[in-house]
Amino acid sequence: MPRAAPAADPGRAGRARRGLLALVVFTGILWAIQLVNLATGRVLNYLFGNIPRRLDGLDGVLFSPLLHADFNHLASNSLPLIVLGFLVFLEGVRRFAAVVAASWLVSGAGVWLTGSGLTVGVSGVVFGLLAYLLVRGFYNRNWKQILLALVIFVFYGSVLWGVLPTAGPGVSWQAHLFGAAGGVLAAVLLRRNGS
Repeated sequence: MPRAAPAADPGRAGRARRGLLALVVFTGILWAIQLVNLATGRVLNYLFGNIPRRLDGLDGVLFSPLLHADFNHLASNSLPLIVLGFLVFLEGVRRFAAVVAASWLVSGAGVWLTGSGLTVGVSGVVFGLLAYLLVRGFYNRNWKQILLALVIFVFYGSVLWGVLPTAGPGVSWQAHLFGAAGGVLAAVLLRRNGS
């Protein structure tokens, strides 16, 4: 007698929907903040941006990823944030939160310690998500994750040039570099033994 095909994992499907919704809402919040920022002459960038090695800029470690220089800057971060964030969110909300927190904080602290000027933008987190997805399979010894990393590299690998000081004027290569370091750190700390 033929057997019915196993049903899709409702937990995973629900997690995927919640993850996508959370990322779209978060990105929408970034756009709303940018509207306020634009309406106030970008004063939020100066109040809450990451200003290296100045105590009055230290709060930027926490708040600068919520701010952007302009709409083009935010637009260039939005799709990778949703796509890469979604792929990490599929592993669970706690793992997603840990990867984002590591990328956010390591990027912010690295910029505050080594940066050269006011820095804003969520790209450090994007680079952290990317780096996490690229290296986690090697730490987990998981061929599916390594294969996914290769596919991601084909689509997003060229942005890794952004971690170099030659990234160009107005680009915080430090945020990218330290964000990626935060993503690698998360992959090391969250590795799954035997999976």
